[in-house]
Amino acid sequence: MEGRRRKALLFTLCFLLSSLPSLSSLPAFQTLIPTSHSLPSASPSSFQPESEPVSESLIGSETGSGSDSESSITLNLDHIDALSTNRTPQELFASRLQRDSRRVKSIATLAARIPRRNATHAPRPGGFSSSVVSGLSQGSGEYFTRLGVGTPARYVYMVLDTGSDIVWLQCAPCRRCYSQSDPIFDPRKSRTYSTIPCSSPLCRRLDSAGCNTRRRTCLYQVSYGDGSFTVGDFATETLTFRRNRVKGVAVGCGHDNEGLFVGAAGLLGLGKGRLSFPGQTGRRFSQKFSYCLVDRSASSKPSSVVFGNAAVSRTAKFTPLLSNPKLDTFYYVELLGISVGGTRVPGVAASLFKLDQIGNGGVIIDSGTSVTRLVRPAYIAMRDAFRIGAKSLKRAPDYSLFDTCFDLSHQNEVKVPTVVLHFRGADVSLPATNYLIPVDTNGKFCFAFAGTMSGLSIIGNIQQQGFRVVYDLMGSRVGFAPRGCA
Repeated sequence: MEGRRRKALLFTLCFLLSSLPSLSSLPAFQTLIPTSHSLPSASPSSFQPESEPVSESLIGSETGSGSDSESSITLNLDHIDALSTNRTPQELFASRLQRDSRRVKSIATLAARIPRRNATHAPRPGGFSSSVVSGLSQGSGEYFTRLGVGTPARYVYMVLDTGSDIVWLQCAPCRRCYSQSDPIFDPRKSRTYSTIPCSSPLCRRLDSAGCNTRRRTCLYQVSYGDGSFTVGDFATETLTFRRNRVKGVAVGCGHDNEGLFVGAAGLLGLGKGRLSFPGQTGRRFSQKFSYCLVDRSASSKPSSVVFGNAAVSRTAKFTPLLSNPKLDTFYYVELLGISVGGTRVPGVAASLFKLDQIGNGGVIIDSGTSVTRLVRPAYIAMRDAFRIGAKSLKRAPDYSLFDTCFDLSHQNEVKVPTVVLHFRGADVSLPATNYLIPVDTNGKFCFAFAGTMSGLSIIGNIQQQGFRVVYDLMGSRVGFAPRGCA
């Protein structure tokens, strides 16, 4: 009798195991064609014509409910390097890595030190002192779109950034402004521009709020980790997205803007906070947006960012969003492990990526960081597993932050180990072009991951390329749909 029970239990166990997804079903290697991937030259994309008719919608009021929740908009999305036409591919790539290092350092500092936000603090009278640093000190993003500001709409390039909340742009009169591709926006020429009173709840939501005591209007400041900053009036304005006009968006109108924001007029914050564009327009666009990032080395065509129910791909695999008690800007997810060559890497444990109860550690998805950073023990274990799997490839000297590079010159195709990121509920198998990337025009390719000494890991945009990354804030989840740029 006991023997029969054991056999029945064993049969049941075998059946359950066989029904689970197995890594053995994933190929251990995939093909990379080095000759089809090289560093791009900068070339601006073509954007939607600016003379399209628009439809109006009101956000932030009771009249914005109902059918508005079914609305959606789609915009072109391109890499910020396309605004730099006078630099070589090598210069653009080196600059990208420099921006990346500054951004990662400031994100890690912010995540480690910032206290929990206090949404009820009063604006500082008289403006700002130089010692005030906003909670958004993580650097600007890497991808941009084009949208209209004001009435009549003035079209400008805006960086999209999931690691920032505030929507801001340069405004006239500009005491100190960096160079941008479009004329600087003049709020005096817009019929829909309206300053925000210091007593407004919108003003009190700012991390760094000031008050113009003479006009009793709200001031904002955003300081970035590389020393860049923007300071000005906090106001409401109409934004035009192709055929959609969205009224009453709280924006920073910057009159003193300095730093490394060359080309774009400002930043469209897509973070998780209440003052981000998704946070403000949640009811209008069902608290959903998605993007697909095209690798600039593979195509000069722009990809897209979508707001609304149409943003959710039916093929996406979703993982839950985690809540950080310390700050609400970043999109935290749970990374359980990593596979290389069809095998889970033993040294990459879920405990290395854990977000603790006071908000330290964890893993975030960030559109503005290029290279994925993993806590160093996890990175070393994954890197060593990849080196073993790629031992047939000719090694090349290190490059910048990359310590695993290969000479693939004169190669028509090579076999490289597969890399799979195991999130809770979603296994994301990366294309070879998302982790073995060209760093020069001579056939040198490097493993596009890096280690970090901070406790925070970041999934960067190189690893996101080609996927439609879906942010479903209503469902508190993030999804990944392969081949999502079509």
